[in-house]
Amino acid sequence: MKSNDLCPRFQKSMDLIGRRWTGLIIYQLLQGPQRFSLIEAALPISGRLLSERLRELEQEGIVLREVFPETPVRIQYSLTPKGRALEPVIRDLQQWSGEWIDPEDTDTGCCELKEEL
Repeated sequence: MKSNDLCPRFQKSMDLIGRRWTGLIIYQLLQGPQRFSLIEAALPISGRLLSERLRELEQEGIVLREVFPETPVRIQYSLTPKGRALEPVIRDLQQWSGEWIDPEDTDTGCCELKEEL
């Protein structure tokens, strides 16, 4: 199948979600609104790259960036309804990986499907 045979919308969605760290950022934000430092602490990603990915997700309407005029300024990230709509996709992918990905082929071993998502 040639790439021009693919649906452009599907191709764009795969390009977006398939970017390194994007799926894990969305997974992290499914737990609720979070500050940058909490997301950064939860993922082995540089601050520069996290900032870049969050900006891309915000431009796509998947992440909402809220600035609270406090001292110091507080910035919080959360998923928009468009971002929350990815929850079943993330859940299914996590379930699939639990069934089909060998834990010995990963650096961190196996994880359980979190029900609180």
